[in-house]
Amino acid sequence: MLAEAIDDISPAVRANAACNDLQGSLTGVFFSEELQDIAAAKAICATCPVMLECLEGAIERHEPWGVWGGQMFLNGKILATKRRRGRPPKQPRPEDQLPDIPVPLHLQGHLRSA
Repeated sequence: MLAEAIDDISPAVRANAACNDLQGSLTGVFFSEELQDIAAAKAICATCPVMLECLEGAIERHEPWGVWGGQMFLNGKILATKRRRGRPPKQPRPEDQLPDIPVPLHLQGHLRSA
């Protein structure tokens, strides 16, 4: 959620966010294109007590990109999947496996495919 980057998030949500380290040191992880960073960001979100509020807020604000509420955003929509550029390998790479955090049913209309 990166509270230092967003001023309109309620203080209660901001204070309880797992990504709020008060120094902004996780910004590069939550806004990276690297699958390993995206996986790390999603893992942090999976433990967050305000994950749903973060996701709903990101949808309301039409966040252009990044990981918010455990989901990847691109052009203001939740991106269903992400893979490396180029031809997919015959054997999936373990480091390319992103944590699966399901999108709540009432928010699934905001999904898009890559």
